[in-house]
Amino acid sequence: MASQNLKSTRIFPFISLLLLLPLPAIEGVGVNWGTAASHPLPPLKVVELLKANNINKVKLFDADPLLLQSLAGSNIRVTVGIPNSMLRSLNASLKAAESWVHDNLTRFVSDRASRVLIDYVAVGDEPFLQSYGEQFYPFVVGAAANIQMALFKSNLAVKVKVVAPCSYDAFTSDSGLPSNARFRPDVNRTMIELLTFLNRHQSPFFVTISPFQLYHENKNISLNFALFRQTAHARNDTHKTYKNIFDLSYDTIISALSTAGFPQVDIVISRIGWPTDGAPNATSSLAEEFTKGLINHLHSGSAKSSKRQDLPTEIYFFSLLDEDKRTIINGNFERHWGVFTFDGQAKYQVDFGQGSRKLINAQNVEYLSSKWCVVNNNKDLSNVTALASDACAAADCTSLSAGGSCFDLSWPGNISYAFNSYYQQHDQNADSCYFAGLGLITTVDPSVGTCRFIVQLRTSHSMSIHESTFSTWTISSTVIIFLLLLTGRWQEMFL
Repeated sequence: MASQNLKSTRIFPFISLLLLLPLPAIEGVGVNWGTAASHPLPPLKVVELLKANNINKVKLFDADPLLLQSLAGSNIRVTVGIPNSMLRSLNASLKAAESWVHDNLTRFVSDRASRVLIDYVAVGDEPFLQSYGEQFYPFVVGAAANIQMALFKSNLAVKVKVVAPCSYDAFTSDSGLPSNARFRPDVNRTMIELLTFLNRHQSPFFVTISPFQLYHENKNISLNFALFRQTAHARNDTHKTYKNIFDLSYDTIISALSTAGFPQVDIVISRIGWPTDGAPNATSSLAEEFTKGLINHLHSGSAKSSKRQDLPTEIYFFSLLDEDKRTIINGNFERHWGVFTFDGQAKYQVDFGQGSRKLINAQNVEYLSSKWCVVNNNKDLSNVTALASDACAAADCTSLSAGGSCFDLSWPGNISYAFNSYYQQHDQNADSCYFAGLGLITTVDPSVGTCRFIVQLRTSHSMSIHESTFSTWTISSTVIIFLLLLTGRWQEMFL
């Protein structure tokens, strides 16, 4: 990553939910709706949540029929996604693309009152991420072209645009400043092909901006600069002065597009946000400050780019809800992007178009019983740390991370947190609180301060987790070794 002067600066990920705001020069603000959760909030509840908060745009990561059915007749504008795993087959076969359009779009896009208002098909989920290597490069543009042809044959090309979301790290700058920004050398040729395709069909350029990760991974970016604070130290680049990371990042994108020969393509910020747990400075209060700061900045006249006068046409916040099954390769904060908790409760207050009203929580949410699994303090706990590590390998303990909401839990409270996470993920099955006789089921809420011991949702969409429980101790040692190598510090959570 960049060192002095933000060398090789990259734009990092950030948006998940689409919210419509009456912002000048911006057609809409929305949210990403991800479903990488062990017990996802039922789709109809999510749509109720979106409508209650006047969120009129949403970006999905696939074309799940249950989600699309729930959005029918809602008047919410929708972006559907195609997973990276499908790019190869869609590139290779127009027939496969036609089948995908027929199965996932045609039956939902109609002139009936129950239609789904689909604006975009997002081909791939940030397929140019550097961590993916070149495995998806050869297939993105071909897959997009075949989907475009399939839309044309289905008479949907006027209604639905084809896009391909670009990751935060597709850009680089030797100085860390926008003036000499460009696409990464390894993706430059493919990006020019993609931009040629987008330009031909008048489709926008979808791209991620991630202020949190840029701040988190670069010592030259201050928290003040990331959060739109007036006390931020400005950064100068030729004739432009940058007072916040959003303007610097946005001009970096524009400069790279100009260098590639596409200075006027419309830009959609497909992800932007601030996580609330799992890392230092990933808190609800800072997420609120960032989100309000960005919205206020977009309302102000100072949000004009130095490269051209227009703002992004749309912005999608990442994300609507927390997702406890998102990969944590980039950090434990990845499971905590939501404006709302996993069960649809607002973490902070922000105006997403609802005027002066507060965000409205999900209503009539169904939970499992008010029971928790904790450690039995009356037992010999000499081996309990290893059991907690095993529990966290199969469940979600990211709130125990340094800087997390449960990091200050003293031993054995942190052990109880791990036990309960596993217990809830397994639908409160009694065997899942055994832990070699060291687990204890209680009806007394063990939550402490800001550390919430969750009770999971009662949902038919819960993951089917393998039946092996801690009564038989069959968790693979390979999983544990990988986890320890990944974090390097996992055991320290329980010491």
